[in-house]
Amino acid sequence: MSLFITDECINCDVCEPECPNDAIYQGEEIYEINPNLCTQCVGHYDEPQCQQVCPVDCILIDEEHPESEADLQAKYERIIAEK
Repeated sequence: MSLFITDECINCDVCEPECPNDAIYQGEEIYEINPNLCTQCVGHYDEPQCQQVCPVDCILIDEEHPESEADLQAKYERIIAEK
């Protein structure tokens, strides 16, 4: 599953540069995550880097975008191929 950022986000800017897929961007009020680009860092790291650096723990699993580990790997491979 991709991740999403809750409205508890304090716009501290630490998550955006950590995303290897450029899935995190500044929304109207808080940072947001593009579910089409989020792989939970599969293919890059063992754990989602944005969750590791978030000081308020506002980055959660997006239950609205269910994906298996294999789905995330396939998404990662597609993203890499498009670069």
